Amino acid sequence: MKSTVEHLSPTRVRINVEVPFDELKPNFDRAYRKLAQQIRVPGFRPGKAPARVIESRIGRAPILDEVVQEAIPSKYMEAVTNSEIRAIGRPDIEVTKIEDGDLVAFTAEVDIRPEITLPAYGELSVAVDDLELTDEEVDEQLDELRARFGTLTGANRPAETGDFVSIDLSAAVDGEDVADARTSGLSYEVGSGNLIEGIDDAIVGADQGEVRTFTTKLLAGEHVGKDAEVTVTVQSVKVRELPDADDEFAQLASEFDTIDELRADLRQRLSRVKQMQQGVQARDKVLEALLESIEVPLPEAVLNAEIESRKHDAVHVFDHDDAKFNEFLEAQGKTPEEFDEELRADAEKAVKTQLILDSIAEAEQIGVNDSELTERIIYQAQRFGISPDEYVKQAQESGQLGAIFADVRRGKALATVVRQAVVTDASGNTVDLEELFGRPEPAAEEAPEAAVAEDPAPDTEGAVNK
Repeated sequence: MKSTVEHLSPTRVRINVEVPFDELKPNFDRAYRKLAQQIRVPGFRPGKAPARVIESRIGRAPILDEVVQEAIPSKYMEAVTNSEIRAIGRPDIEVTKIEDGDLVAFTAEVDIRPEITLPAYGELSVAVDDLELTDEEVDEQLDELRARFGTLTGANRPAETGDFVSIDLSAAVDGEDVADARTSGLSYEVGSGNLIEGIDDAIVGADQGEVRTFTTKLLAGEHVGKDAEVTVTVQSVKVRELPDADDEFAQLASEFDTIDELRADLRQRLSRVKQMQQGVQARDKVLEALLESIEVPLPEAVLNAEIESRKHDAVHVFDHDDAKFNEFLEAQGKTPEEFDEELRADAEKAVKTQLILDSIAEAEQIGVNDSELTERIIYQAQRFGISPDEYVKQAQESGQLGAIFADVRRGKALATVVRQAVVTDASGNTVDLEELFGRPEPAAEEAPEAAVAEDPAPDTEGAVNK
């Protein structure tokens, strides 16, 4: 086989391939066996008709077509491997010549990962927030723990923020009842913001049995984006009484004997959370610094595929009903043109991020071991509320296992850069991120987890996967 590569742009090539017929003999053998199973030839059992008999019955053209269709994918991959180009996305293949008994020629245009000049990671410098922990924050954590052991008692007064109410809800659009919005006996914490906009203002000050109405925009259902008149009936008002923050509570709610020990533990846990947040902030800022410091030509076909994927996900929520989607945008104060501009900008950033991290992973020879891949699968399965086995099955069926592998590798690539970048807090102190991002790994087979556990990697999955 002979192949040559033409560079059409920094991100796209045309591969010209010529395959001599003597390399296609295995393909011809498989084609004849396949067609022999499909064709009934008098005097021969199914699958036993000789090649010359099959050819005499159906002609040469169907056989050549079967051979070419089977051979091209493997010959294309062979050409890509031999040329050492880094192809991404699906190729556009065109058969240009079939000379029976001589050769088959075809071209394949495909996007490639562009050459990227990477900066010296140690020259990247970012600042993150100071690690501050106040007594008030510890008190908030303690109050949340006390709330788990609190009791609800009836309040002989109008509802206030923080109360728990039982409510009935109904809504009407243009005087027509919205069936999906009707509910009764709903328990709600006033001020939590977990229901529709405007409901907290309507409930505060309402007494048991009182009915109030307010207007709000619906964010889902067939009337999405439209103004609805909502009626809320307060059936009961209850206040949560918290246990005293004393040694007895500490013994009830934890393994500690005193409230001071419990507070100390809460402070330590909060400190770890803030360190984690600081690490995530450092990771995100280092990524932004990378994006700003590197020029990357974007493969147009890959970018367009990412745009279409994001647009599909956005309208899928509305059953691909453009009218409902536009009503939703209007409710958000956004035009379709503005949405398209934002979507394209986000897609460009995602593709650029992946191209840069892939280049770093290749330059640093970063690998992914089984335990790292398993950890990501478990993490993703928990996010979607399914078992790891089910998640793997779905990923295999959708062809996304490669994307999961690539995403873990990119997370490790970014962690490699973060470890070498200069990270300081707002006060100018150097931030030690070794506990979060680990030491530089000695070998891919013994790689420690290189990303923040609760937030493994920036969401780069789905745009560029070889």
